[in-house]
Amino acid sequence: MQTTYCDIELDKPKRDAFVYIHWFSIFNSFMMVIFLVGLVSMILMRTLRKDYARYSKEEEMDDMDRDLGDEYGWKQVHGDVFRPSSHPMIFSSLIGSGCQIFSVSFIVIILAMIEDLYTERGSMLSTAIFVYAATSPVNGYFGGSLYAKQGGRRWIKQMFIGAFLIPAMVCGTAFFINFIAIYYHASRAIPFGTMVAVCCICFFVILPLNLVGTILGRNLSGQPNFPCRVNAVPRPIPEKKWFMEPAVIVCLGGILPFGSIFIEMYFIFTSFWAYKIYYVYGFMMLVLVILCIVTVCVTIVCTYFLLNAEDYRWQWTSFLSAASTAVYVYMYSFYYYFFKTKMYGLFQTSFYFGYMAVFSTALGIMCGEYKKQNHFSSTWQSLFLNLIPPSLNFFISGSSCHVSCEV
Repeated sequence: MQTTYCDIELDKPKRDAFVYIHWFSIFNSFMMVIFLVGLVSMILMRTLRKDYARYSKEEEMDDMDRDLGDEYGWKQVHGDVFRPSSHPMIFSSLIGSGCQIFSVSFIVIILAMIEDLYTERGSMLSTAIFVYAATSPVNGYFGGSLYAKQGGRRWIKQMFIGAFLIPAMVCGTAFFINFIAIYYHASRAIPFGTMVAVCCICFFVILPLNLVGTILGRNLSGQPNFPCRVNAVPRPIPEKKWFMEPAVIVCLGGILPFGSIFIEMYFIFTSFWAYKIYYVYGFMMLVLVILCIVTVCVTIVCTYFLLNAEDYRWQWTSFLSAASTAVYVYMYSFYYYFFKTKMYGLFQTSFYFGYMAVFSTALGIMCGEYKKQNHFSSTWQSLFLNLIPPSLNFFISGSSCHVSCEV
């Protein structure tokens, strides 16, 4: 039976049970966060101390013993770790889009907590579109600055890709589903005037604001400020064990972030597809914070293991290991479709899986942005270095590069 606004206000026992389930899921996720943060800190601290002890021992050797010694680990890739990523234009556009999606999610949840947007139909979607257009400079700033730091020169093309990446994905999916809806004469069909209005917003609002953000990002923070000089010749990547391969790290990286949000995903899916009203946006904010913490902890470990295997191709691996959360969310949507809904037919199936693909992709881009911005943020670097003993920061022998423990 469909839940109405009156049911929420009057049926107190159901509402109390609903809130109790949320508190229980938040408590379980929070305990997992505490356990994960403690485990990551313990493993990382012990491993880094062991590396430091080994490198300090090598420092005391003479040149002959050092040449004969078996050196390995992240110290060997200090001259390649800040090498630009492959396909920097696409990479920078994804990072900028992820920053914008996170900003939109945070602002919309705050507004929903203050203004009760769930009380009016369509107000949540209208607010999200307005906030997305207004936060376009965030996309241009982070995407443009990162592209400039990696030595990119075709910044206008990067700006266009970053500005239209998410709108093209959303509008393309919506228009495709809309054609099917028109064929079936469904009430869900989007009017032609709405399509034209959305296109006008993209060209006359999102693109100019993205241009402003790109110019600011390139001028204010587009200069490379890496603490280490990049080698002219890339270092050969040695063979490593199968579980250290980037593909394996990417597949395993999204399990824990998905585990921290999958209970809340059930309630969000229910509000989307079962016509229930989602109104506990305070819990959603807590879940967003928990997702950030878990994603950062997991990708720190994934990046460290990859660098310790002397593989300096960490940019895409770091991004995709966090973004793989979207794959598990989309797989969960299959379970929800077959066991929790009664949808059937071409229109309902394409409507469900089309918009779930958009939702999962946006979530993956946002999760990938968490860790990537942390790697390039001096604020995060300073915070991380303050959490570890000062003795773990040292000068690498034979180079003028100061290597932080994040490297």
